[in-house]
Amino acid sequence: MDIVISINFLISILFTFCYFYQIIYVFIGLIKKPSKLKAVRNHRYAIIISARNEANVVGNLLDSIHQQTYPADMIDTFVVADNCTDNTAEIARENGAYVYERFNNEQVGKGYALNWLFDLIKKDHGNKQYEAYIVFDADNVLDPHFIEEMNNLFDNGYRILTSYRNSKNYGENWITAGYSLWFLRESKFLNNVRMELKTSCAISGTGFLISADIINSNGGWIHHLLTEDIEFSADSIIKGERIGYCGDAVLYDEQPRTFCQSYTQRLRWAKGFYQVLRHYGLKLFGGTLKGRFSCFDMLMTITPAMLLTLILTAINMIAIPLGLIFEAENISLLFLSLSQTIFGFYMKFFFLGLVTSITERKQIHCSTFKKVLYVFTFPLFMLTYIPIAIVALFKKVKWEPIKHSVTKTLEDIQDESGSTVA
Repeated sequence: MDIVISINFLISILFTFCYFYQIIYVFIGLIKKPSKLKAVRNHRYAIIISARNEANVVGNLLDSIHQQTYPADMIDTFVVADNCTDNTAEIARENGAYVYERFNNEQVGKGYALNWLFDLIKKDHGNKQYEAYIVFDADNVLDPHFIEEMNNLFDNGYRILTSYRNSKNYGENWITAGYSLWFLRESKFLNNVRMELKTSCAISGTGFLISADIINSNGGWIHHLLTEDIEFSADSIIKGERIGYCGDAVLYDEQPRTFCQSYTQRLRWAKGFYQVLRHYGLKLFGGTLKGRFSCFDMLMTITPAMLLTLILTAINMIAIPLGLIFEAENISLLFLSLSQTIFGFYMKFFFLGLVTSITERKQIHCSTFKKVLYVFTFPLFMLTYIPIAIVALFKKVKWEPIKHSVTKTLEDIQDESGSTVA
């Protein structure tokens, strides 16, 4: 039993060493106000939307693009209707977008659709000389100042930018709230702090900007792992790019509503993180040894921390019954270690959910009761990542679309908590 106790201690020390800096991030995020940058001139952007059977929601996104405070003559919107069997393409055209319909059942996924669309934009619209691309998912809805705020940072030299990711359906249930709190925490206490410390942020799924120079130098969109956003972030950081964060550019994203949908999506994410770790882990580790903190931060982001918790729990759950059978000494210490592991996991995410709910309360659009309730369920949502991470180790995973059906405008979202449009 002594060796098990020693293993518990070593894993706990390793976990603390690897992730304690993120606790420091929280306190920096609480005391440091974000810097403000202003643009000298407006730039020309192509908005990129990859949509697969998104007829229910794509119209609301396009409406929110039309309502932007940024000059309309500096924006063109492109939609790739990717393997659609509904009228997504028709709705997008009616709303003024350039639409390209793609049918390819072999190269499946957002990354392939983006690369295909970039090639066509270069071929058909190259004369417009877009300076950057802004990428959205079809279920997004934008704050009216989104592009204006992104332009402020792009004009100040940031070639890659991510934004503040909020939720269309935070208050629907504990699953949608779990996702939402995670993304709000990522915005406020990861990317916001990274930006202030002048290290690199990370792209999170949707609502990001890429300089046309980067797309051209890469030869298009070249990232096709299951989590193409994280792959792009890791690859960019290795190449020396500093990804910026624009906290004033707010988008609203639909979260999966059922555990079945959530399982499918997070299984893909977990598998994708393993893929990125396998392809880029050594290079990030090499950058870490050279003193590049952004490489260390990205390495910790893609390293499956949940597995450390799982390993620690599994060791104790196996050792405890064996210790009881053989009447081993120090069995009480194993019970204590197991309970501390589970309690520590819960309290860590309770703290993160609580501090995020307090600081971002004006951005959380649901009743006060639900804001409080979902702080307590957030650690349970995160706990469900552990079995998903295990399955992802062994299961072959492919990209599958998540159905979107929350047809809310910005006014609908903000009215849920009595807020008004900025």
